[in-house]
Amino acid sequence: MMILGENMNTLKVIDSSLRLFVVPLSLGSMWLTLTNHQNNEMYGKIEFSNLKGLKFLVSISTISAAYAVVAVVSSWVKNLMNKAWIFFVCDQVVAYLMVASGGSFGEIVYLAYNGNPKVTWSEACSSYGRFCGRLNLILALHLIALLCFFLLSLISAFRVFTRFEPPLSSKEVEGERI
Repeated sequence: MMILGENMNTLKVIDSSLRLFVVPLSLGSMWLTLTNHQNNEMYGKIEFSNLKGLKFLVSISTISAAYAVVAVVSSWVKNLMNKAWIFFVCDQVVAYLMVASGGSFGEIVYLAYNGNPKVTWSEACSSYGRFCGRLNLILALHLIALLCFFLLSLISAFRVFTRFEPPLSSKEVEGERI
């Protein structure tokens, strides 16, 4: 594949495309979260700052978008350093952070729709329908970004571990001794 006069590795193009795809997803989920609010005459105003899980989601979305931009730029800089291990570790860390924030956010969405009658928490979405509708969209964007980071983790693991020879089996070791 010829891009900008250079012969590009297909895996590198897929990697960069996924990283660039994550940026608008993360920024979109951040923007939707930060601007999500609704007033209710009976219960008052609800906004993202009322829920710590939403603050956590915004923080992780910021980290993932910033890391994706830095990773795309540094992946195209030649001889910066041996970046395969750095990408592998960072992709794993960001993917796990996104799983954690997605889990906490998913729990917020579940409780908003269903409540928890055992501890007398009522559902909130009948009173804050627009707020909950946007929560669903935010969750979808976050899960797509998480899927991208999962694929990036697989790609970076492939890049790191294809540099090494496979380990010898016990039969091969015995054959070398004879």
